Order: sequence, then structure tokens, then C-alpha cells
Amino acid sequence: MAELDTSGGGKKKGGKVRSKKQSARVDMTPMVDLMFLLITFFMLTTTLAKPQAMDLAMPDKDEKTDDKFDVADNRTMTILLGKGDRLEWYIGLVDNPLTSPQVDNYGKNGIRKALLEKSKEIKSKTGKGLIVLIKASDAANYKNLVDILDEMKITNIGVGGGTYAIVDISEPEIGLLKRDGLY
Repeated sequence: MAELDTSGGGKKKGGKVRSKKQSARVDMTPMVDLMFLLITFFMLTTTLAKPQAMDLAMPDKDEKTDDKFDVADNRTMTILLGKGDRLEWYIGLVDNPLTSPQVDNYGKNGIRKALLEKSKEIKSKTGKGLIVLIKASDAANYKNLVDILDEMKITNIGVGGGTYAIVDISEPEIGLLKRDGLY
């Protein structure tokens, strides 16, 4: 138990003896108990930061589907993820691209700008949304995939008729990355 001693007794100068005053005693135990109750209350009622996650729809493995699917090449953008936090994108097919393949980076002046421009351009030409095929090479890392998915979310590609998918990269596309020094 904690005590506070405020005794004022004892001899003074001059030899007079005063009567000893009763010491005031303050018990700090209830204060400590209250402190622990408050700490416990605030610890139990505090909400911790919830992890943020992006919903990603993946196909069922049980369904027997063909790995190939047809998409309109005039509204399809293919993004190839390479090494060194760089990527390459083109519109159309790898054999006959409608736009020449361009090496770009992530961020607002890189792929985000291209996504917004091409999405607007394709929407005005065809009336339909942009289809983005994301293809990660062996040289890309997990951060690159997360970054490009963030760009899809920021540019609202999956909203308003547009869509995106993560697909396997082909040999001609790996050759394209090697040609431009991204593999």
C-alpha cells in the first residue's frame, strides 16, 4: 500500500513541545485499481486497423473450360510485366499489334495515363469497354502484379463494360520482352 506521510510533529526552536499532529494518510490502492480498469477498458474497446484486400474473382478449377477465349483485338490491351519495375503494353495481337509495343512504368504518368487514354478512345470508337490482359513474366515480381491490379482499380477498368484478366504469357511475348531488355 502506498502512503503519503504529512507529519508535522517534532521540536521547534525555543524548547516548546507541541502536540504531535495526526498524520493524514492517503491510500493509493483504489487509484491504481481504477487505472488498470481504464487501461483494460480502452484496450478492449479499441478497434485495430483492418487489413485492406482487393476482391479478385477467379474461375473454378472444377469447370471444364477451354483455356482459349476469343476477345476483340481492337479493344484489347495486353500488358506484359517485365523486370526492373517496368512493363510493356500494346493494343491488338502480339503478331499484328494495332499500336506499337511501348515500354512504360507504373504510376500516374506511366501505365495509368495509357489506360485512361485508351479506355476513353475505345469507348468512343466501339461503345464498349476496354479489355486488359495482364501477363506476368518470370522476371516480374509479386509487387509488380499488385501494382498493376491497383492501377486497374484506380482507373475503374472493371467498371462500365471494361474488364481485366490475368493470363499466361506466351513465347512470342517473352521474345518481345527480351527484345526490349525487360526479361
